[in-house]
Amino acid sequence: MAVTLRALQTAIPPTILVQDQVRDVFVAQPGLSRLAQRLVATSFNMSGIETRRTVISELSLEADVENPQFYDPATSELLAPSTRVRNELYIVEATKLFVEAGRLALQNCPGIEAADVTHVVTVSCTGFYAPGPDYMLVRELGLSPSTQRYHLGFMGCYAAMPALRTAKQFVEADPNAVVLVVSAELCSLHLRTSNDPDTIVASSLFADGAAAGIVSARPPAPGETALHLDVFETVITPVGEGDMAWKIGDEGFEMVLSSYVPHIIDEHIEGALTPLLAQDATLRECIAPGGRLDVATDIAHWAIHPGGRSILDKTEAKLELREEQLAPSREILRRYGNMSSATVLFVLKAIVDAPTVADGERVCALAFGPGLTVESGLLTVARG
Repeated sequence: MAVTLRALQTAIPPTILVQDQVRDVFVAQPGLSRLAQRLVATSFNMSGIETRRTVISELSLEADVENPQFYDPATSELLAPSTRVRNELYIVEATKLFVEAGRLALQNCPGIEAADVTHVVTVSCTGFYAPGPDYMLVRELGLSPSTQRYHLGFMGCYAAMPALRTAKQFVEADPNAVVLVVSAELCSLHLRTSNDPDTIVASSLFADGAAAGIVSARPPAPGETALHLDVFETVITPVGEGDMAWKIGDEGFEMVLSSYVPHIIDEHIEGALTPLLAQDATLRECIAPGGRLDVATDIAHWAIHPGGRSILDKTEAKLELREEQLAPSREILRRYGNMSSATVLFVLKAIVDAPTVADGERVCALAFGPGLTVESGLLTVARG
């Protein structure tokens, strides 16, 4: 039985952050050392990002704000609201994005109605509330009150992958199941000025966005392009536990994102992919003696979580991928930045929407997060 991911849709907040302008704001913050100012400039300039989205309307240079909480346009100063203030905005704005993405997925999935949804799986690591986004989707989208709900919280950038795996398992257990998967992240709520290198790097990368899709055993409709969910794998690398972390502080959530992360991925990406490929009879031959992988030919498309430009560079070089195979990930990074768990779904949508994608082509999805954890999946393009 094929389990299919259909109707991938995205939602973004209206406020656009232009990377060069945000860089200049961060460089000008009081209290930054000269070393930190240079690091801000370098991190922003080398990020591979041109624009990002945020739910914080105050960050628009055209904003007219009477009582600013995050950014004072009059003084160009980044403020330091409490975690409570940040989370209160998360409750309002995350709900909007969860519902918008979920509604779009339902509207763009032929043959699936709200009444058909049996399970909801939500994903977020940038805020908390209860009843949570899983509940709000049921209420706002008119789903059955008996819809089973699950929330994957505070896992980090890789969490959309276990969400898809969980949805697949539900459908395999019950072929009549229809699972709505929605990820929404408001990373910009936790950006801050600091002399700390990890915080500076995080401030140059993270952004807001949401994505959703519907997982079921129903085939794609005529003319529709979807993805069969084939196999998934999870690997924790031998090192890196302290190099990527996400903690709750008094003034927002605090990101640990060391400059060593791309090197860890470079050293361990082949070892993380090997057990995934070993599950697929047609791809086992890609595993060469000594653990080397030859994957660029047999796997046409790569949805690599664009955690940063250097992560994409390292992955492309280590796996000897072609430039065009990284193009969807780089384009999402350029236009939207790193939206944590939602980002890999944006990349999958870009692959599915490409006019040249062909039925039967293989897709490998990769996402990285705290641990250091590598989540991977093999998918197959399915045209209705």
